[in-house]
Amino acid sequence: MLVVERLIGARQTYDWGSAAAIPELLGERPDGRPWAEQWYGAHPSGPTGLTGRAGPLSDLIDADPQRLLGEDVVRRFGPHLPFLLKLIAPERALSLQVHPSLDQAIEGFRRENEAGLALDDPDRSYKDANHKPEMVLALTRYEAVAGFRAPRRAAEVLSGLDSALAHRMRRTLRLNPTRFGIRQVFSDLVSTGTRPTAAEIDALVAEIDVRLERGASPSRRADVNAVTMARAFPGDPGVAAALLLNPVTLRPGEALFVPAGSVHAYISGLGVEIMASSDNVLRAGLTTKHVDVPEVLACVDYVAAPPVRPAPEYLSRATRAYYAPVDDFELLATTVVPADGRMLVPGRGPRIVLAVEGTTTVTTPAGRAALARGQALFVGADERVLTVEGEGVVVQADVP
Repeated sequence: MLVVERLIGARQTYDWGSAAAIPELLGERPDGRPWAEQWYGAHPSGPTGLTGRAGPLSDLIDADPQRLLGEDVVRRFGPHLPFLLKLIAPERALSLQVHPSLDQAIEGFRRENEAGLALDDPDRSYKDANHKPEMVLALTRYEAVAGFRAPRRAAEVLSGLDSALAHRMRRTLRLNPTRFGIRQVFSDLVSTGTRPTAAEIDALVAEIDVRLERGASPSRRADVNAVTMARAFPGDPGVAAALLLNPVTLRPGEALFVPAGSVHAYISGLGVEIMASSDNVLRAGLTTKHVDVPEVLACVDYVAAPPVRPAPEYLSRATRAYYAPVDDFELLATTVVPADGRMLVPGRGPRIVLAVEGTTTVTTPAGRAALARGQALFVGADERVLTVEGEGVVVQADVP
């Protein structure tokens, strides 16, 4: 039986998405609606279809998990595809969010099930019992904030601002320049009883805007991010909370890893995102979706650290690997030109191969499949050898 399957990605029309970026990559005509993400995987929140077959990819896997996933993957993760691959295209900031650890996800999912919340209930926080570490690989310039700054640096970002809110935040950080000071400021900003008013946020943003015009910003990227977020979500305390986070700018080919517990928000750009197969997102602000501040605060890691930006490891002239410190996934990018002929793409277990540039041909023992830009394949675990030829770039999601 053929185990190289063409995939039909699942479109997600979240309101923060670009209407043009993903359709352009897929070669489709924009329809005016946001196209925030395109999912390739087996998660029930976004079932991926199969060309020429009835039913989603998950049904195909369920019919023969040992062969399609491999004995090792089934032993470690159960009979489920452990990763989810996406195209992601934010046009404005996503929610200020955090993802749970595995233990937190198991407990949260159990708790909401026992409370009788349906999986599609808008007040639900846990859609499954899995953690959601994730990594994004930029296809264009990509802006984000991720992880807390050092407390002293966060206080410096607030220097020169005279609003009452800026004074409160700065004073707490200077009196307690540790993770406990960061925790106090962050929880005060997002919690119901202590969050600043919309007027206080507006006053903070107004003076940030002024110092940007004067060229007097101690962190221009942080200030630009705050003003950008405030345009989309005026008066939202998440705008102030973002000043505590590291600004991140990715150039094409650069990656950002977001572990469980890391507060983050993506702001703009187009990228390929890979994660454990989960839809668990805990939101603190900057969103029209369900906000669950108590659960966010229970999951946040307040230790200051620079953003985790995995450097590519070159496995060959053609293939570079982006390794994350998790067992659920790895991401490879392979660039080929006609003179290369067939280039071996390393990897094992189940794979999803997505073309992001040019036209290529993927070959396995099951046969050959041409891939135009934006097309994707699922390759079963028993197809142990995979080569790519042509002129273009493909990314491959697989299991370490």
